[in-house]
Amino acid sequence: MKTRHAIFFTGVLLSSLAHAGATVDLSAEASRPAVNDLVRAVVYAEAEGRNPAELSRRVNQEIAAGLQLARGKAGVSVKSGNQSTYPIYGRDQKIESWRMRSELILESRDHGSVSQLLGELQQRRLAVGQVSQMPSPETRRQVEDEATRDAIKAFKHRAELVAGALGKPWKIKQLAVSQQGEAPPVPVFRAAKAMMAEAMPAPLEAGESQLTTTVSGQIELLD
Repeated sequence: MKTRHAIFFTGVLLSSLAHAGATVDLSAEASRPAVNDLVRAVVYAEAEGRNPAELSRRVNQEIAAGLQLARGKAGVSVKSGNQSTYPIYGRDQKIESWRMRSELILESRDHGSVSQLLGELQQRRLAVGQVSQMPSPETRRQVEDEATRDAIKAFKHRAELVAGALGKPWKIKQLAVSQQGEAPPVPVFRAAKAMMAEAMPAPLEAGESQLTTTVSGQIELLD
């Protein structure tokens, strides 16, 4: 993997650093790419009508069918997502109808299985709400650890450079480590209700996310 280091430095004026006990603020960061080996998709059933009980029956029936299908797909985990029921008001502010929505959340490291499953679920009248790809927790931890080592090394290099230029030994006075980096959103494919019977699997490419560790702190110059 290629590693990118971006090092930022701020501190007091060099003329004020000649005496012992002076401090210097430093910041360094390192970034590493992490494979998006986990795909997460949200599918949902939604209906609108005047009878809330009938809506619930229809939506729950579609969700139950989707849940059964997803549970039969090897390597894919499924759990319930958000559920909501809310009124739709007319011009006179009276309730004209109700809308109900219920979600399922799919997760897997097998992008092909998820792609195929999404096509099958659309044929069961479920719609695709969101698809995102990201590093799995294990991959994220491993890459963040590597980026942290890189960032600390860069921080120490900068500290040695500054203290060496002043002819002073140094020690770390305080240090803070933070991570950032999110998976980029993946375009969602949807199918209208009339097209769901012909829904085809969407290709999913894993890609990469850039994970960054930032190390910031303060060093003290010694005698």
